[in-house]
Amino acid sequence: MKHVARKRFGQHFLTDTGAIDDIVRLIAPQPSQPMVEVGPGLAALTQPLMERVGRLTVIELDRDLAARLRRHGQLQVIESDVLQVDFTQLAAELHTQRLRVVGNLPYNISTPILFHLLDHATVVQDQHFMLQKEVIERMVAPPSCAAYGRLSVMLQWRYDMENLMHIGPEAFDPPPRVDSAIVRMVPKIEPLSLDVAVLSELVQVAFSQRRKLLRHTLGVWLQQRGWEVEFDVQRRAEEVPAEAYWRLAQAAVNQ
Repeated sequence: MKHVARKRFGQHFLTDTGAIDDIVRLIAPQPSQPMVEVGPGLAALTQPLMERVGRLTVIELDRDLAARLRRHGQLQVIESDVLQVDFTQLAAELHTQRLRVVGNLPYNISTPILFHLLDHATVVQDQHFMLQKEVIERMVAPPSCAAYGRLSVMLQWRYDMENLMHIGPEAFDPPPRVDSAIVRMVPKIEPLSLDVAVLSELVQVAFSQRRKLLRHTLGVWLQQRGWEVEFDVQRRAEEVPAEAYWRLAQAAVNQ
């Protein structure tokens, strides 16, 4: 019986065999590597990944799809919302220090998933995700461009990232209304030490009114907290390099 894609789960199933082969080649799975796939769906990537690593852990929220996946003896199926999965605990259960995480993330909640995984970066070797092309452009964006923003600053602090491949809507069933892409995310070995919650809040404030100078937003926020740090607020948020935000978060906490 054919599975009908469910809008509430943001389901778009990859069907293009050429694209699947290219993605697997980019991931380059090796035998016995501890790999976790998020949102396996109809197992388009699951099957070739499993053939290469030998055993695979998958996280699937859709009850019907989870039942299908359990028929594969070499799959460990976690039927859950990925936002509820503790990847650090999962790594311990799989007896590994580093997980490889892959997946076609639901586009409607891709950003929350990326931020959730940010908390578990210490147990991740790398991440390969299919996402909306526009989201990946924001992730890897440099300063002084329209795509540069909170997602750029937060994720570039913790990961080295690369936009690997474009995938058109015709590669999916049903076709999404947007273009897709593949991103590689490799956690930095020694990211700048800072309070992630502080960085998240200050960046959110900074980009809340992109067209205004930072003295109207971030400058006020710093004053309200009594934080006296050297930081030029006579700039717009998108003009500030990501590392300057990281240094600010570090300096503010160390006062």
